[in-house]
Amino acid sequence: MAKIFCVANQKGGVGKTTTTVNLAAGLSKIGQRVLMVDLDPQGNATMGSGVDKRSMALSVYDVLLESALVSEAAVYSEKCGYHVLGANRELAGAEVELVDVERRERRLKQALAAVDADYDFVLIDCPPSLSMLTLNGLCSAHGVIVPMQCEYFALEGLTDLVNTIKQVHANLNKDLQIIGLLRVMFDPRITLQSQVSDQLKAHFGEKVFDTVIPRNVRLAEAPSYGLPGVIFDPSARGSQAFIGFAGEMVERIQKM
Repeated sequence: MAKIFCVANQKGGVGKTTTTVNLAAGLSKIGQRVLMVDLDPQGNATMGSGVDKRSMALSVYDVLLESALVSEAAVYSEKCGYHVLGANRELAGAEVELVDVERRERRLKQALAAVDADYDFVLIDCPPSLSMLTLNGLCSAHGVIVPMQCEYFALEGLTDLVNTIKQVHANLNKDLQIIGLLRVMFDPRITLQSQVSDQLKAHFGEKVFDTVIPRNVRLAEAPSYGLPGVIFDPSARGSQAFIGFAGEMVERIQKM
C-alpha cells in the first residue's frame, strides 16, 4: 500500500518543489518505488524531474477530469529513477472545470487508489495556495510534509497552514496529519534562523524532522539541468542532506 504525502506550504518560495523532487530521488536511491505528482500548473516539478512538460501526451489534468488513468498518464524518468505524473499550463483550466463536477475534491484520491499497489511512496507537489488543486492533494494524502525557511514570516504562514490542515482533517480526510516540518535553505551563521529553528523545535517537538537542508548552490543549479540535486551532484551537501532525509522519512513511516 502506497503512503501518500503532500509537500505543502501556503507561502511561496519556500522550496516545496525542490523538496518534492529531491525526496523522490532520494527515496528511489534507497530502493523505494516512487510516484511524483505535480499539482502546480507551472510544472516546475515535472521539468525538474527530467520530463518535458510541453511534449507530454497526457498529464495530471487528464487524470483529474477522468479522461485518463494514472497508469496511462504517468511516465518513468530514466534519469531520476521514479515515475512522474506531470503538469503543464492546461492544469490551470482544471480549477474552473472542476467547479461544477461531482466529487471534485476527491478526483485525485480515487485515481491514485487504482495504482496503490504499484508504489511505496506517492509525493504530491502542491501549488502555494489553498486552491481546488491543493484540496485534491490534501484529500488524497495520509500526511503533509511542510518545508519551511527559518524566518519570521514563515512562522506566520505556518499558522495558516496548520489551520487549513485541521479543517480538511475535520471535514474531508480523517487520515490527514502533519508528518513533519522540514527546515530548508538553512544557514547556521544567521542568528535569526537558529532562533526560529529553536522555536520550531520547542513548539512542535518531534514533528520537526532531525534532518536540516542547508542553503546549497548545487541544489539551486540543478533545476536548470532538468534534474533533482540528488541526481545532478550526489556529493553536494544539500544532496547528501536529502538522501539522509529520505532515510529518516522511511524510518518515521515505519513507526506510524
